[in-house]
Amino acid sequence: MTRTWPVAGSLFAALWVFIQGPPIAPEPLVGSLLIGLAVGLPTAFVFRRLYGATLDLPRTLRGAPYALLYALTFIREAIVASLDVTYRVLAPGGRIESEVILIPLRVRTDLGVTTIANSITMTPGSLTLNYDPEENALYVHVIDGSDPEEIVEPIREWERYALVIFDEELSPSDPAPDFAVYPPDRTHPALKQAAPEAGEETAAEPSTEGTETGPRTEEATGGDGNGR
Repeated sequence: MTRTWPVAGSLFAALWVFIQGPPIAPEPLVGSLLIGLAVGLPTAFVFRRLYGATLDLPRTLRGAPYALLYALTFIREAIVASLDVTYRVLAPGGRIESEVILIPLRVRTDLGVTTIANSITMTPGSLTLNYDPEENALYVHVIDGSDPEEIVEPIREWERYALVIFDEELSPSDPAPDFAVYPPDRTHPALKQAAPEAGEETAAEPSTEGTETGPRTEEATGGDGNGR
């Protein structure tokens, strides 16, 4: 097992080199890397309590290709979604059929759930509204819910990669739970919990009708306004 904070500090240094973009020459590259290490290693050490103390480096390296696939898939979906939203906004009579979809997840770690939830929010036209810990599901609002399966498919693809990246208990071969659309599908327990007012309104209707029946009966029997 390898300590996590030196690896995190080294990754920060490598990221710093890419962000700074020094000239492709030994001295500028080495200088930029040393600056990144000088900042990244102390920062990672100070915040070492935010992540695990040790890291299984071989297992992490096995997940690196899936992290790259995750990033490429996200970039593809973000570009396609950006074009779609732009067309709906600019085109005359652009169709908008918003829906809220409940998507149960197979990933269960905090980092895995957060990664997928943020990926959804950062994709134009979709927004993660809430997380249900009991159902381990995300409430996702989409600008066009006419084809929910098309919306859920890229999220499932991200999840398949995330299961490997974050070393989850389940594997990509395990079946994905069914999703639910709200409204009008309220069969899922979490969706019923999200809309309790529907049942309350239905239960309140008979009492309202009974209240209105009394005065009508008095008027039919000839009673006056004083109840005689």
